[in-house]
Amino acid sequence: MSQVVCTGITKRYGDAGALSGVDLTVNDGEFLVLLGPSGCGKSTLLRIIAGIDGQDEGSVAIGGAVVDNVHPRDRNVAMVFQNYALYPLMTVRENLAFNLKIRKTPPSEASARILEVARILGLEEYLERRPAQLSGGQRQRVAMGRAMVRNPRVFLFDEPLSNLDARLRAKMRSEIKSLHASLHTTTVYVTHDQIEAMTMGDRIAVMKNGVIEQIGTPQQIYFEPANLYVATFVGAPEINIFRGRCDGAHCIVGGARFPLPANAPRDGEVLYCVRPHDLEVAGKEEDGALSAVVELVEPTGGFLIVHAAVGGAKIVLQIPHDNASSPALGKDFWFRAASDKIHLFAPETGMRLL
Repeated sequence: MSQVVCTGITKRYGDAGALSGVDLTVNDGEFLVLLGPSGCGKSTLLRIIAGIDGQDEGSVAIGGAVVDNVHPRDRNVAMVFQNYALYPLMTVRENLAFNLKIRKTPPSEASARILEVARILGLEEYLERRPAQLSGGQRQRVAMGRAMVRNPRVFLFDEPLSNLDARLRAKMRSEIKSLHASLHTTTVYVTHDQIEAMTMGDRIAVMKNGVIEQIGTPQQIYFEPANLYVATFVGAPEINIFRGRCDGAHCIVGGARFPLPANAPRDGEVLYCVRPHDLEVAGKEEDGALSAVVELVEPTGGFLIVHAAVGGAKIVLQIPHDNASSPALGKDFWFRAASDKIHLFAPETGMRLL
């Protein structure tokens, strides 16, 4: 069993708090992503799990045993860093063997482990090359392999794909996820990239200012954000936010009347939010149709990102690219929002109302 349990983790650097009473459970065999902007404390939490940094308060348990006083090398966790951390004068084989040599693993066992990991990661033909002779993706696979040969209880990834180009990042995302599916090793993965988080994580913990704002599956995080921060951090283009007043079946935003779900508040101020892809071009006579003026159009292949003005407010739509009916710059067009795609938040606290 390799469950990771963090209880009340607090970390301070002088007067600045990096983590504030964080509680987190990573289930045995789970792939959990820590998602948040730079400085939110996600890498600090990862380093505390690894034992590289110590917490000021709280405890960490791995496999049911508290490891607060256990040296990092004895926790049997493996960490993969953003900068690969390979030894440049060693071959791939020697890099893979280094930790095994330190642990005095018998040569025959070490050789067998290296060959098996090289086979899994597609590194067999590169074993005698040095890091400088490898591509970025190959180096990252070597870094992963060096962690894998130890057969750790827990994998810890600290933004491992940040140095790769977009195409290679997509490929490596698939490789890491496939690797996890075959090994079933408990994994904690740190990233600021929401696409990585949504495509790779069994669950996501969204962090801000040293606290976890929400933990859930990618679907829960995206479709049921706990607060405005989570709603805005996850999703691109960013969710539209309007401050409006509920008036019966509508939310009044400037001169526009947006539809409300049947179970929405009937009166009072709310933050009315709708994702760009939940808006669609409509006919003038259709129920719920709203008029807008196009201010900017961004083609993105199969979709258009349309920036428009409606009722004195700004709105962004993501719509299919259709040359016959696409909104044109400076022209009026009509759109509508499905009432079942609306998110409502409290203006004072940002907490979810609906």
